[in-house]
Amino acid sequence: MSIILVGGMDRLGEKYLLEAKKLGMNLRIFSQTEQNMGTKIKHADAVVIFTNKVSHQARNEAFTAAKKQGIPVFMHHACGVCTLRECLNCLRLMQQSAV
Repeated sequence: MSIILVGGMDRLGEKYLLEAKKLGMNLRIFSQTEQNMGTKIKHADAVVIFTNKVSHQARNEAFTAAKKQGIPVFMHHACGVCTLRECLNCLRLMQQSAV
């Protein structure tokens, strides 16, 4: 499962990646707006946006691109490792129940 994380704290990047790896997921982190973010998002299975640590521009661009492609978006105000872990566990359970 391929997950895009938009926002969060740069210093927690390695811990975010480790949590995803533990669950067998590929995580790509955008801590700020990047060129062609919409193109980079379109192959993801889900997008997680940490709203307290991201610009409005990055949030809006990621949200719009994901919705255009029919990709589920999960927004959380907190940006800790525990928040990401809970979100990834929820995604894993959703994936398992869809099978």
